Amino acid sequence: MNALRNKVQLIGNLGMDPEVIELDSGKKLAKFSIATNESYRNKSGEVVKETQWHNVVAWGKTAEIIEKYLAKGNEVAIEGKLTNRSYETKEGEKRYITEVICNELLMLGK
Repeated sequence: MNALRNKVQLIGNLGMDPEVIELDSGKKLAKFSIATNESYRNKSGEVVKETQWHNVVAWGKTAEIIEKYLAKGNEVAIEGKLTNRSYETKEGEKRYITEVICNELLMLGK
């Protein structure tokens, strides 16, 4: 059960073209967001569609694949772990962000 402690699996569509950065070490970092959609019927019987946005980060070979093959709108399945971090803005405000660190990626669709 240890392997299940922090595991996330999502299927969704990229909301933007991936942002890929090459670090001084030569290692690549890809950042992108994916939208997951869920629909249900409310009390009136109307179908309600709900979209959740997820920030995703990938490193190394996975980032290289993302840079080469993925663009806005592509459907992907990702697996990874949730991480939380904070940073300070130029104005001194502390901000918090939750990201999925992508370990595996599967390109779906056409």
